[in-house]
Amino acid sequence: MFNKILIANRGEIACRIMKTAKRMGIATVAVYSDADQDARHVELADEAVAIGAAPSRESYLSAHRIIAACKQTRAEAVHPGYGFLSENEAFAKRVEEEGIVFIGPKHRSIAAMGDKIASKKLALAAKVNTIPGCNEAIASAEQAVQIARDVGYPVMVKASAGGGGKGLRVAHDDTQARDAYASCRNEARAAFGDDRVFVEKFIEQPRHIEIQVLGDAHGNLVYLHERECSIQRRHQKVIEEAPSPFISEATRKAMGEQALALARAVNYQSAGTVEFVVGKDQSFYFLEMNTRLQVEHPVTECITGLDLVEWMIRVAAGERLPFRQHDIERDGWAIECRINAEDPERGFLPSVGRLVKFEPPLPALFAGVAGPPSRPSSGAGRSEHGVRVDTGVDEGGEIPIHYDSMIAKLIVHGRDRSDAIERMRHALNGFVIRGVASNVAFQSALVAHPEFVAGRFDTGFIAKHFPNGFRPGEVAHEEPQFLIGLAAAVNRRYLERAAGISGQLPGHAVQIRKDFVVMLKEADGTYSHHPVTVEANGVLSVDVGERRFEIAKDWSFRDIRVAGTCNGRPFTAQVERKGIALLVRHNGRRVEALVLSPRAAELYKLMPHKAPPDTSKFLLSPMPGLLVDVVVGAGQAVRAGERLAVIEAMKMENILTAAQDATVAELLAAKGDTLAVDQPIVRFA
Repeated sequence: MFNKILIANRGEIACRIMKTAKRMGIATVAVYSDADQDARHVELADEAVAIGAAPSRESYLSAHRIIAACKQTRAEAVHPGYGFLSENEAFAKRVEEEGIVFIGPKHRSIAAMGDKIASKKLALAAKVNTIPGCNEAIASAEQAVQIARDVGYPVMVKASAGGGGKGLRVAHDDTQARDAYASCRNEARAAFGDDRVFVEKFIEQPRHIEIQVLGDAHGNLVYLHERECSIQRRHQKVIEEAPSPFISEATRKAMGEQALALARAVNYQSAGTVEFVVGKDQSFYFLEMNTRLQVEHPVTECITGLDLVEWMIRVAAGERLPFRQHDIERDGWAIECRINAEDPERGFLPSVGRLVKFEPPLPALFAGVAGPPSRPSSGAGRSEHGVRVDTGVDEGGEIPIHYDSMIAKLIVHGRDRSDAIERMRHALNGFVIRGVASNVAFQSALVAHPEFVAGRFDTGFIAKHFPNGFRPGEVAHEEPQFLIGLAAAVNRRYLERAAGISGQLPGHAVQIRKDFVVMLKEADGTYSHHPVTVEANGVLSVDVGERRFEIAKDWSFRDIRVAGTCNGRPFTAQVERKGIALLVRHNGRRVEALVLSPRAAELYKLMPHKAPPDTSKFLLSPMPGLLVDVVVGAGQAVRAGERLAVIEAMKMENILTAAQDATVAELLAAKGDTLAVDQPIVRFA
């Protein structure tokens, strides 16, 4: 076994790998860029080495600097995590040539699976189901059209070197096929330096389901069941779960066996994932193989009791897998939500800055098992059901603009799917993030959606149910009166505290009344009025219309998270002050509530509505980021839709265009400036 390993990554996954390594008694080395010198993964490591400037290409993508750090610290092996150099066969080969162990598959396996066209040919040879289409790079738009006609619309035009949704278009007719061919080639050339594209049949109402495989250097291979990854936004996974609520045991077994056949074809040694697209009739077809640890690996760890990072390390050290396929059991149900620094109310644009508050739910599960299991079926290493949080940040930490947007992964493990969903709802409702925007409320709305709860979804779920984006103030809530009752109950606690303050003037002390009006701010800025009564009888009894809520809370005034019971059932929500109002968040819904006396509510109706400021004369930055370019000048006339500026944040370029015809009066920011949200860039005449 290794004495010391270097983790060639950052953030959540670097911290995750370190936890397992430390439990195994292995010293760890972190590498860090200038932007990460105070990062959590640097603090957790036994040693840390600076490897360059903030941009990835000058640090985490610099193979020679990472190898130099291995030699400097005498690390015997390197774990690449996911992303960056994890699937770079040239890096894996060079590491091996330098006498350092690569904790992952051999470079030949990475190369074989890294090209979508080559991997599809290998899959065909291994008798793995593949999607109908052309397995060769196509040379022209007309060839793309002809293949699409032969296969039958709709089709997907895909970049051979693609990934993450880049270089991928769906075409429903000849015109769209021609356009998709040109767009995919251009996008793939810019993103990957490889403009080869191919065409395959588009599976309607598809599910994205993947099989986790694990192999050693002695010819042993097992599959660790499947993960359901169909809840996606723009081809990026949002929620993953294991097992899938959709496929049958027969389909599960067939997919697992085909995944092993493909892994054997490339002599796979380590943890890897074979991804399939599954039709509504449970027909399944090979998509690609990811020759690395997946972001969503924790859900597999929960249901199998196996620590995948540990077995990657053990396999790399030459150990045999001590279990066989019949030993792999399933225990319960696991769900993972990716918590990202992005603003759902601004089209999911990246959000960067300091985590003013970061209060994840208290974890009951941890990465890594409680001892090396000899057989999964023995129960050794089984985790109890509960909550797990994998993160690379702490409160007060910075979310930089240079890397991906992940803040944390929230994982729950339950007895069954219903139990896991209930645990996830409570965990998301209590996940407090302030200082940067996050997708916590969006995730809450997703897991509370009745179609998700019923297991009726495919990869088009988000586009179908959230076609106009996400607005927490407009999310449907199964019990909207509860939000009103909770606001009234919290307000009662504030009044009780105020009434207990000493030194109040006789006749002017705070009086606690029973009747109130809760005013909810609507989307148009007006308020709806809801009479309530609140009485304290051990618990707070709140009457909202004909509904009564008996609310008992475990809460202090400094907390945003509110937990307790309502009518005997547990709940978790978030409540905080905003001026004289209360912001209440629960199951993805957000309401702004004023809790007033009936007379004060009457007077408030007479208050004039303050219109928002007119910003039509300005081009505002929709997110924090680097102003890469400004392509207009003062006095220049621009037309609607014309490109004005380019902002870069979290490895994404965002092009800002003119909303209408106008003339530029002055530039308020210059190329190279770091912008804040809503910072003016251009003023129009």
